[in-house]
Amino acid sequence: MTFEMCDEKGRNHKDLQHGSSRRFFLKLATGFALGGLAGTHGRTTSAATVSMPPLPENVMTPEAALARLMAGNTRYVAGLSTPLNFDTERAALVSGQNPYASILSCSDSRVSPEFCFDEQRGDLFVARVAGNYLTSDFVATLEYAAVVLHAPLIMVLGHQHCGAVGAAINAVDNNEQFPGHIQAIASALAPAVRAAGNLTGERFDNVVRMNVIRTVTKLRKQPPILSRLVTMKKLLVVGGVYNLKTGKVDLVT
Repeated sequence: MTFEMCDEKGRNHKDLQHGSSRRFFLKLATGFALGGLAGTHGRTTSAATVSMPPLPENVMTPEAALARLMAGNTRYVAGLSTPLNFDTERAALVSGQNPYASILSCSDSRVSPEFCFDEQRGDLFVARVAGNYLTSDFVATLEYAAVVLHAPLIMVLGHQHCGAVGAAINAVDNNEQFPGHIQAIASALAPAVRAAGNLTGERFDNVVRMNVIRTVTKLRKQPPILSRLVTMKKLLVVGGVYNLKTGKVDLVT
């Protein structure tokens, strides 16, 4: 299998860029005409559009992608999320995907990026691991999203009361050892625990934020692909922390 097989059927990057503005506004106009415009971010759910392949919604600036992501979180917090309609989108996604953002998130079952950013399937390219820390596999995954799928945004998403962060704090403070491969997670997050040592405020929250900040910094400087795209301003890497009580994502970088 080649990377091209996973990209949108029959289109290369130049095809996506050519005439993307025209297609985007056509999609908006069609959505209003059909009465099927969902929310405020240009998704249509009318059955009349099912036969159409996904349009290149990821052809936008990194700043516009971040604005869309955070607007979705605002709707989620306000209880105004777009109703999910799997029937209409399933057929459209068979021919390809156009995620506009990648999310490196914790695996915690209380945190779901598609829900907290009010997005449908095909909108976000999500990689998850307990503690949302970086490994070579996740670097490759995010490179794939940026280069092959042309997603212009990466968000590292941490959250309150992260169990992996708690384990790392116990490992540093009490030299606690964990069974199996769990210790590898605690060890990977230990530098964030130490880096947050002199910060004022609640220690656990500081470690969560510092872990996100450190991962964002690594991604921005990650050679050879991500750092180059960041320098060219074709890719934005940001961090966020999800509040379990309110559902709000606060940007931390």
